[in-house]
Amino acid sequence: MQVVVGRVAKAHGINGELAVDVHTDSPDQRFAVGKAMTTKLRDGSHRELTVAAARSHSGRLLVRFTEVVTRDVAETLRGALLLADTADLAPTDDPDEFYDHELEGLRAELVDGTVVGKVIEVLHSAAGELLSLDRDGRTVLVPFVRAIVPTVDIAGGRVVLDPPEGLLD
Repeated sequence: MQVVVGRVAKAHGINGELAVDVHTDSPDQRFAVGKAMTTKLRDGSHRELTVAAARSHSGRLLVRFTEVVTRDVAETLRGALLLADTADLAPTDDPDEFYDHELEGLRAELVDGTVVGKVIEVLHSAAGELLSLDRDGRTVLVPFVRAIVPTVDIAGGRVVLDPPEGLLD
């Protein structure tokens, strides 16, 4: 299984460097020189790339891949997802930290045990993380904050929600 560790925002400069929005707590490991990763392009195809260099710049990571040597090639990667194999992910030491793939597929239920849906995706936004729930074929977004999601029970296959009035409607 693979997880998203970044998304290519745009080409940077003329030598094939890419501005990447990072979706991992360990960018130094994920984007280390020599690290190979799979990219999923906007058309659904995949491409293997090898990190040649990476540096921080204005809240993003600027990454150069060995296989990307011109701006034209870099432009073809705009919007691509950068993927890592879940087997390569180190376990989290913080009991309040979770990998997206651990949350996806969990049953969503209210504090009283009423099942309200299933987590289909974790969305990363500038305002914070959102759980995207499938609620009877309808998508509902729930802020992933302790006040609304007080319990995450990976072993039990569930997240417990205590939503404010109207959030799930």
